[in-house]
Amino acid sequence: MNTRQIDYVLELAKTLNFNRAAEHLFITQPTLTYQIKSLEEEIGFTIFTRKSGTGAALTPAGKQFCKTLWNIREELKFAVESGQNLSARYRENLTIGIPFRSAIHPLPKIIAEFEATHDGISVTPELIPLASSEKFLRGEQDLLFAREEDMIHVPNVAIHRIYRSRIYLISRLDDPLAEKSIVKSEDLKGRILMIGGGSQPELQIVQRRVIHEVGLNHFNSNDRETTLINVAAGKGICLAPGFLNDRSGEFAWTPFDCDESISCILCTHLGDSRKIVTDFLETVKNFYED
Repeated sequence: MNTRQIDYVLELAKTLNFNRAAEHLFITQPTLTYQIKSLEEEIGFTIFTRKSGTGAALTPAGKQFCKTLWNIREELKFAVESGQNLSARYRENLTIGIPFRSAIHPLPKIIAEFEATHDGISVTPELIPLASSEKFLRGEQDLLFAREEDMIHVPNVAIHRIYRSRIYLISRLDDPLAEKSIVKSEDLKGRILMIGGGSQPELQIVQRRVIHEVGLNHFNSNDRETTLINVAAGKGICLAPGFLNDRSGEFAWTPFDCDESISCILCTHLGDSRKIVTDFLETVKNFYED
């Protein structure tokens, strides 16, 4: 199977008509028919059943096959475009896995400064799910942003502490709590606290303590975005680590009076002593020290 055949299959899956698919692909209908048949013989199952005329229908196996093919084609497209971007200007690339831009808020400035002083070196951020380290551990990323507690016992990983993220109260801008310089547990009396949504263990400790001490009503949210929608709708308030703050100005982020904080780190592969890696880490640390 080649990339051309992938395009043929996906186009026919979209149109379900050999003539229309061939027109869109700028090939003849017999050529398309031959290529589809050849592929089906190669993979050992039928993708399309033929209808009267030039119509086609996906078999159950064909539907599943096309879903996978779509992802493969998107990954190939990304790989080609990434290669084109790098080959034109750069001789080496550093990849860094981050769950969201706010995790390392000055990252755009860090990248700009680093690349300005390291000719031919590119830094590519890759968005990943929070607490996901699979790509990094497979060696597909050079650096990874993470909680220290998530990675401290993982073998063959070097840990570089960059900052501690304190806990904040998130509220609407028109909430009286937004006017405070720091929020204490007793300030939350009578409020509804949104909890859940993938809260980090350090945050869960604070949430449980506040609920117990103040006797707060609480509301379980499925995820972070749902929590923020509920806060914006005035249904409650929530606590969150500062590294989630996207600085959009949509919410008030007020420091919360507690001792808990989250150690945020960059991971590298143990033994990766390349100068560009150590230089990039130094640039990151300098930004946070400043």
